[in-house]
Amino acid sequence: MPKNNEKKMPENEHETTNILVGYVRKSNAGGALKISINTDAFSDCSTYVTSDGQAYVPLVMSLNALEKVLNGERAVTTVTQLQD
Repeated sequence: MPKNNEKKMPENEHETTNILVGYVRKSNAGGALKISINTDAFSDCSTYVTSDGQAYVPLVMSLNALEKVLNGERAVTTVTQLQD
C-alpha cells in the first residue's frame, strides 16, 4: 500500500503545523551529526529576538527519532519549525 505524503492542515485554531526545514543524519564515521538546512525553508521561518538584540530561529527535532538515528535504526530525521 503506498504511503500518503499529504500534510494535514490544522482542523482548528489550537493545532499547529510544522515547516520542514532540513534533515539530520549521523556522519559516515559516526562521531558527529550532520545537519542539512534548506535555505529557502529557513528564510520562511519565524524568528525571535533576545534582550541583547540577537535573532534566533527556533527549530525542533524529535528526541525519539534522533535516538533512532544515533542507534542506527534510522538513516535520517527531520528538523522542523512549529507554526501556530
